[in-house]
Amino acid sequence: MGVLTDPFVQNAFMQRALLAGILVAIATGVVGTLMVLRGMAFLGDALAHGVLPGIAAALLIGIPSFVGALVGAAVMIGGVAAVQRRTRLSSDVAIGLLFVGMLALGVVIVSRSSEFAGSLTEILFGEVLGVSWTSILWQAIVAVVVVCLAWTLRRPFLLMAMDPDQARVAGYPVRLLEAVLLGMIALTVVVSFRVVGTLLVFGMLLAPAGTAALVVRRVGAMMIVSAVIGSVSVYLGLLLSWYYDLAAGATVVLVAVGIFFVALVVQGFLPSRRPHPEHA
Repeated sequence: MGVLTDPFVQNAFMQRALLAGILVAIATGVVGTLMVLRGMAFLGDALAHGVLPGIAAALLIGIPSFVGALVGAAVMIGGVAAVQRRTRLSSDVAIGLLFVGMLALGVVIVSRSSEFAGSLTEILFGEVLGVSWTSILWQAIVAVVVVCLAWTLRRPFLLMAMDPDQARVAGYPVRLLEAVLLGMIALTVVVSFRVVGTLLVFGMLLAPAGTAALVVRRVGAMMIVSAVIGSVSVYLGLLLSWYYDLAAGATVVLVAVGIFFVALVVQGFLPSRRPHPEHA
């Protein structure tokens, strides 16, 4: 058992990395499940990349990158909403335009300074092995907020995923609930980029939730299974990165994606059963 535990028992930075990763897995597991049910994968990807110019600008002017990421996420969400309100373009077009625009802006800002080389790598791919207790505290706060909101609003969220019009008829404020969901996704992306980076956070949002959707039907169970799969991915990814000198954040996401495809193959050998989301 020493092979499976020694890296964490003997190294404080590995303990912090494991704790931070599990907190990210909980938040992304809950939010990712809602994204999968709503078919919002593209928006999640766009948000994960859309925070880049905010982070880069924050580092350039010397303010916390967390603040810049929040501003970037807010601009991304506000821009998508504005394009949808003022034009007849579909949400996919609005998201795609803002996605490309924000990513290009981030690259332009980064290109203005030669001091970004190390910071850019950390922004894109995370620095899970160097995570601080302050970051862990923020991750814990956001994880608690996300879990509480998801539990409190689980019924309207599920109804919106199945039929938004029916949710309106039932008296739920659909526009407000959509804004809350977008805020949950944005918060999760903002706190998770420190651990797995902006390029890889989308994998943690989608892969564990997608795997959970393959094997369970009830929404509450999907969130729990997704968080567990994400946590297992964090543990195995950190373990592999320790012994084989691999990039930690990328290895964690690669394990999560690998688990999804293993579940997909196993499901192919089982009797056909199409999971349909039900109430928690």
